[in-house]
Amino acid sequence: MNKKLKLVLIILLVLLVVYAGGFFIWTQKTFKPTAQLNQLVDVKNEVQHKDGLYIFKPKNKEPRDGVIFYPGAKVEPTAYSYWAKKVADAGYLVVIPEMPLNLALLGKNKAEEAMKADPDIKKWYIAGHSLGGSAASAYALKHPHKIKGMIFLGSYTTEGSNLSNAHFPLLSIYGERDGLSTKAKISGYKSFNPADTTYYEIKGGNNAQFGMYGPQAGDKKAGISNKKQQDQVIKEILSWLNKENRH
Repeated sequence: MNKKLKLVLIILLVLLVVYAGGFFIWTQKTFKPTAQLNQLVDVKNEVQHKDGLYIFKPKNKEPRDGVIFYPGAKVEPTAYSYWAKKVADAGYLVVIPEMPLNLALLGKNKAEEAMKADPDIKKWYIAGHSLGGSAASAYALKHPHKIKGMIFLGSYTTEGSNLSNAHFPLLSIYGERDGLSTKAKISGYKSFNPADTTYYEIKGGNNAQFGMYGPQAGDKKAGISNKKQQDQVIKEILSWLNKENRH
């Protein structure tokens, strides 16, 4: 190997290490639960954390079905504890897995681990927020027989995970003021959803308020409070889940 080639390879290796290190540091700067969420939910005592899973169980009764939820990019799972606990209180098991490097796109098959949280549950829904929804749709496309239905929170699927021929129902909840998963994107990618998809727009809602972790770059300022948006999410999810379970 001549000296020039060797020098080029060393430079490339250094750049690769620097880039990888920078990427890793970026993934660790996560969106954490807000003080408001910690006032609403006692995460340490009300949420079970086991084997990389955050598990929300119904109180004093067996869950009827389960909901697996993929967080948005770099959002900590507990930032969704408020609505997850309310859905669990209504009788559903909710499982939020930790993701590799806090990115659901690197953990598309985490649903497999989540289902082990309660092997007795036969009907599972999969859901996701923002990029977490994209990852969840990729799983649903490859494992439709394991999924009873799907929920998007400020999210959508694309041609790469085309669900238009899926035989399971889909609920898409989106925010009027979402600066990331915009109304235009939700509308533009409708053709990749099942024809009978249910859509619900939260007036004044944005992307970040599908969790409780504060503002994020690129999003618009919400026109309603975080809790009000969450309460609408809870209402619509439960209405849809209960409707599907009556079929």
